[in-house]
Amino acid sequence: MARSDEDRGAGLAERLATTRELTLDLAEPLSDADATVQPHPDASPAKWHLAHTTWFFETFILRDHVPSYRLFDERWPYLFNSYYNGEGERHARPKRGMLSRPSLDEVRSWRLSVDAALQSALPQLPPEVLQLIELGINHEQQHQELFLTDILAAFAENPLEPAYGAADQPACYATEPLGWIDGQVGEAEIGAAGSGFAFDCERPRHKTLLAPHKIANRCVTNGEWQQFIEDGGYGTPTLWLSDGWDWINREGVDRPLYWHDDGSSFTLAGRREIDRAAPVSHVSYYEADAFARWAGARLPTDAEWETAFASADALVGNQLDRAGPALPRPGGGPFGDVWQWTGSAFLSYPGFKPETGTVGEYNGKFMSGQMVLKGASCATPRGHSRPGYRNFFPPAARWQFTGVRLARDA
Repeated sequence: MARSDEDRGAGLAERLATTRELTLDLAEPLSDADATVQPHPDASPAKWHLAHTTWFFETFILRDHVPSYRLFDERWPYLFNSYYNGEGERHARPKRGMLSRPSLDEVRSWRLSVDAALQSALPQLPPEVLQLIELGINHEQQHQELFLTDILAAFAENPLEPAYGAADQPACYATEPLGWIDGQVGEAEIGAAGSGFAFDCERPRHKTLLAPHKIANRCVTNGEWQQFIEDGGYGTPTLWLSDGWDWINREGVDRPLYWHDDGSSFTLAGRREIDRAAPVSHVSYYEADAFARWAGARLPTDAEWETAFASADALVGNQLDRAGPALPRPGGGPFGDVWQWTGSAFLSYPGFKPETGTVGEYNGKFMSGQMVLKGASCATPRGHSRPGYRNFFPPAARWQFTGVRLARDA
């Protein structure tokens, strides 16, 4: 192995160990029962996240590229495959909460066994397999965020309203005045640049045309969302897309998820008073689009957001550094606090090519019925996101830390 490959392998080994350790730290406060419950079909049990991320490494690295490796338990791949059809049949997603066995401790033992095998094999792995480990690290970081949002959803269903952990009350912030940044006009390039890691859906880098526009200097706050509610925003059909209007009436939606009538909201730190200066969170694309129309604005496109913040430091902002409750805070920048809905559908870029093999199912097959979100949230592991990152969810999803940044035509 060349020296550069050795250095890369050593760096990957450290990042792999750090990432895997954080996932275990996130699970530390949970009982086996906490880690098994599934609040709704779109969310997964905490135990399943620990197991699925382990299955990913065991399957695509150890099983496929380490000839001497033997599966920890040959029954478990069926349980913990997510959506990879190339890997065969799998346990139904809505029934993940029925997996009382294996226990949380058994899953932890599996993780430790796989981690030891990975670290032992890593110095002998060729560059193309190191790329798969890089993908696995980023995949696990995505599941760390899902871990937190899914346990929030689970605890919110419990009438006892248990807190995942304690968090300080936010400092007193005045809301920054809403301002507008002139957007780039004309020909621009978007998409992942260079040879650093990016998901396949971020490539290839390509040219696009931008019309004159402005983008807001901050996200919409809880206080501004309260004004939208008080002005009858949820009851005004002209503000809503047809599907969104049908959705809010069918589901009885009249406020952000986890908000209560008494001015409080349920968080990973338990029930707390709504911070009016903090960015609004847990709103769907339908709600974001309706609010933007009410505000005399619109949502930015994927390209408008990316070009506006192409030079922003993605490492700065309220993001996940260690285990504990994640909460949106006032005064943040483009990265951190909440993911921001765009008006762009999650579709392929010109010349898009999925990864080869079963891992090619990672993003491409979801390019239907999803909307792009940009930035990062308070539950996104720091270093995971970048300006070209394309998060995506269906328009009714709101159990994630999803918020709103406005744009308008100039």
